[in-house]
Amino acid sequence: MFTKEEKRFQVFGNVIMVIFSLIAIMPIILLFMSSISSDASLIKKGYSFWPEEFSLYAFEYVFKTGNAVPKAYLISMILTAAGVSLSLLITTPLAYMLSYKLLVGRGFLTFYVFFTMLFNGGLVPTYINYTTVFHIKDTFFSLLIPGLVTNGMYIMLMKSYFTASIPDEIQEAARIDGASELKVFTTISIPLAKPIITTIGLFAGIGYWNDWQNGFIYLQKRTDLFSIQNLLNRMMQNIQFLSQNPSNITNVDSGLAAIPTVSIRMAMAVLGILPIILVYPFVQRNFVKGITLGGVKG
Repeated sequence: MFTKEEKRFQVFGNVIMVIFSLIAIMPIILLFMSSISSDASLIKKGYSFWPEEFSLYAFEYVFKTGNAVPKAYLISMILTAAGVSLSLLITTPLAYMLSYKLLVGRGFLTFYVFFTMLFNGGLVPTYINYTTVFHIKDTFFSLLIPGLVTNGMYIMLMKSYFTASIPDEIQEAARIDGASELKVFTTISIPLAKPIITTIGLFAGIGYWNDWQNGFIYLQKRTDLFSIQNLLNRMMQNIQFLSQNPSNITNVDSGLAAIPTVSIRMAMAVLGILPIILVYPFVQRNFVKGITLGGVKG
């Protein structure tokens, strides 16, 4: 049974968490409501939690590009799935290896991984290296590969989890029973590391889904390989250009008046974040547990 003080604290804590939850959710609600408002009402009345005039024209305008948006969504899904799978395939064995206390050169290898979190070669050398050595320009790999070599934080976070949260006694018992190191890794360490693996997978997935920089830099001719973020960014740039330079384009005034310049930004943001919002609730429990055990204890 809870004491009166504990009940009061529980009620107070719940009220505080509800307030913080509303603060976190309200911008998303405002974003969605603005996306289904007419452009004229947003310009005249501003943003509101209840649209003065409902309109889906912003979404209709986005999808008027034919199959560009569905295709960009498909590319983003394939990119995210491949990126998460390869990131975990690289990160998990390397982190496990660095957590093995008897590994020769463990300290140097750990510092080598940590060093990549502090310094990088810069944009120009990176671009030259990827385009002249790896030849990923205007290919799908230009969206995939750069994200795979910048996961030093993921490795260190998972290493901390392996070190602090998986008892050495369990692994030693398996080795004494004759299990190979590969079997210890696959049958003991990976199942126990499910929270941190889910966490790293979520981090990698969000990174790949939200990435637009790689496509902006490396996809110059193959715009058909644009992810959803690249496509929405390009559409927004085109709309801004038309809005700021109507005098330079003949017969643009009539078409420009039909462009939802305000609500379309909200619609594009909704399309960009919708998959993340749908997936996050299913991985939240493991996400919180992975961060707590892998970060605080480590």
